[in-house]
Amino acid sequence: MMSEQLPSESILVVDDDDNLRTRMARAFENRGFRAMVASCYSDVESVLQNETPDRAVIDLKMPGPSGLDVLRYLMDRSPNTKAVILTGYGSITNAVDAIKIGAVNYVTKPANVDEVLAAFSKPAGIADTASDALHPQSLAEAEWDHIQRVLHDCDGNISEAARQLDIPRRTLQRKLKKLAP
Repeated sequence: MMSEQLPSESILVVDDDDNLRTRMARAFENRGFRAMVASCYSDVESVLQNETPDRAVIDLKMPGPSGLDVLRYLMDRSPNTKAVILTGYGSITNAVDAIKIGAVNYVTKPANVDEVLAAFSKPAGIADTASDALHPQSLAEAEWDHIQRVLHDCDGNISEAARQLDIPRRTLQRKLKKLAP
């Protein structure tokens, strides 16, 4: 992937998950990028006062303003920055919104750095999600996605997730043991 960027190309990684943000920034640096990090909208404001990143990877769901809000701000301040939205909450609506705002693509988690880099050179994510519209999500897939969102919101706490889902903890554990649809 080294041939895809200039030696001084910069990338902004915006994610509220400290571990993911740090790992991703390190992986970009290992591929020759100058990585900058931000954990929220206000961090992005601070970074953009002094920097104009060539690329940005923005998590969709964060406390406070969403990744789409961050994307809007980034596009206003740095319209030449190529941005990819990274999220565990994929939906056609969010993909369309991200592309309309100015993202070049949309990647669902889990994704590695090579997949994110590939998204910068693929046609806009809207093309990928258009085929998804022809094959709507099954009920089992929708249930799995909902469980994963709630579990993520509970920081992996199965007991709390079961309470929020209003199902017994053992039932949730059984569902989690099954493979994703």
